[in-house]
Amino acid sequence: MKASCDAYLFGQVLGTHSFLLRDGFLKPDEYSEIAEKYFLPGGETGTAATVLDSLGASVRMDGTWIGRQVAPMLKSFYEGRRVDLSSMNFVEDDDGVMDYVVIAGLVRSPMGRFQTLFASGKRWWSIPQEEDIASCKVAAIDPFFKDESLLAADLCARHHIPYVTIDSRHDSPLHRGAAINIVSKECTGTDYAGMDAQDIMRLMQQEGGGLTIITQGGGNMLYARKGEEVHRMRPFQVQVKSTLGAGDTFKAGCVYALLHGMSDEETVRFASACSAIAISRFPLPLNPPKLDEVMGLLGRGQI
Repeated sequence: MKASCDAYLFGQVLGTHSFLLRDGFLKPDEYSEIAEKYFLPGGETGTAATVLDSLGASVRMDGTWIGRQVAPMLKSFYEGRRVDLSSMNFVEDDDGVMDYVVIAGLVRSPMGRFQTLFASGKRWWSIPQEEDIASCKVAAIDPFFKDESLLAADLCARHHIPYVTIDSRHDSPLHRGAAINIVSKECTGTDYAGMDAQDIMRLMQQEGGGLTIITQGGGNMLYARKGEEVHRMRPFQVQVKSTLGAGDTFKAGCVYALLHGMSDEETVRFASACSAIAISRFPLPLNPPKLDEVMGLLGRGQI
């Protein structure tokens, strides 16, 4: 039997090459100066694991197969942290999944080969193990890995483990079984194009029994459960240095809140504070929000 952990995370774990530009975003045929560049853990799950560790939670993560270029960085970064990599699949015949992100304040542009990878018809991620889920207190499941994401949700149901998911449609099993579903502006703009956030929330409420949170970038967040009125909350206002990892940090905040039995309002405020601190600094993996910083922001209301 594996040692217990606070949170089990299943999903995207990448090597992220990030480039912070000095004088605004890229313009065609014009030179841009790189102010800072890094190669660090990324992906929805990788970033959430980093933040949860910083908040004081122990994590076991699995998901993306880790290739030979990403593996040394990942192992070195998490050495001595409360992030267990023992369930991950390290492969020697592939460089590993990486992305490249150009950033300038509120604007960023990610690049990668995810469409090619998903179109290959090959599985490049792990199958979640029952022992990993049975030995955690809460979980988080990215929806991108098809049957394996659904299997993770089924295992959570079997062992009564509440889980957080992201960008899961109202008619998906992941949404129906989730304790918390965080739906981003990117998701609503793609899957519910032209629909008002209030109408999207009604669909979510009809199908799911957990808490749904709709984030809207700098706009008001909506949150509600089935049969409840829809609540709104303004995100914390901060000076933005980079938005890279903002949503992943919000997810980590929700996982932490679920772990500690916070109310719905407390959950949204806590996750929003985590995200606000994250976007005020760069690079996030080297400067993740700490619990005392989050609690300080919650007390002050601004930074």
